[in-house]
Amino acid sequence: MALEGARPLEVSGTVELAHIERFGLIESRHLGAAAVVDASGRVLRAEGDVRATIYPRSALKPVQAIAMLELGARFADDELVLAAASHCGSPDHLAVVERMLHDDGRDAHALQCPAQWPLGNADRAARQAAGLPATRLTMNCSGKHAGFLRTSDAVGGEAARYLETEHPVQRHVTDAVERFTGESVHGTGFDGCAAPLHATSLAALATAIARVSSGSTPEAQNLMAAVAAEPWAIDGSGRANTMVIERLGGIAKLGAEGVVVIGTTAGVAVAVKVLDGSMRATTPVALTLLASVGAIDVDAAAELIELTSERVLAGDAPAGALHISVAD
Repeated sequence: MALEGARPLEVSGTVELAHIERFGLIESRHLGAAAVVDASGRVLRAEGDVRATIYPRSALKPVQAIAMLELGARFADDELVLAAASHCGSPDHLAVVERMLHDDGRDAHALQCPAQWPLGNADRAARQAAGLPATRLTMNCSGKHAGFLRTSDAVGGEAARYLETEHPVQRHVTDAVERFTGESVHGTGFDGCAAPLHATSLAALATAIARVSSGSTPEAQNLMAAVAAEPWAIDGSGRANTMVIERLGGIAKLGAEGVVVIGTTAGVAVAVKVLDGSMRATTPVALTLLASVGAIDVDAAAELIELTSERVLAGDAPAGALHISVAD
């Protein structure tokens, strides 16, 4: 599908964001781009081509959840966070999605996301050890899909067609993405979960998250209050997005293919895209860049970087480290 006005992120538009060092030798380099932006859209720091077009993937889920609220759907806090989540597939996550479906008179057969194993390694292994299959419910986007179904009911839409781009829910999601990013979508494809996927610039994605995290609308305030109350639901206990929210407040959201966004309650956000799709450096780079502009405490960022960085080991002994190349 051709995208209007799209300029993909090219190697020439990237910088080295981070690298892995093992026994003094640089073993891997992570190229990409990143934008730190405030809620007005002002770019506070740019690394690489931040006007390039990317697919935000699941990093746009907070805006999709806000669109659901704008259309009149109502959720308990944990349900609203699940509607914006890429959950790890823990029993607690699955219970919330099952409750959403049950309360709306449905079961997992109504979900149109594909059957996939849980995103979390431990949750996937536990399910496989128990001889349980991958299902639509265990797919990490099942909460968003349950939210779409509830929102379809709220607007009187045809629930069986909730993923079609012309469905009233999806038309409103497109409008919300354009309002929060401040630009027209560069084109629409479909995500791995089969939902419509809107291409944006990297800077516009960061702008949208800054507007979400600052509570720029009543619906954004509602979402941010729910995330603060139930941070486990957006990712999972001990996982990167949840740890960032628990320690810093605001919102953090991964997206497939090397995307992450983090937004502060003061309305500064960062969006990172790693060119080869690796997730390894995304959160450490994002935290480093936010700290570099004074948006988060340097010591708090360093502690989180230590917690979220992949260890480089030789057996049980340290053998190197992930180094942030864009650190000041």
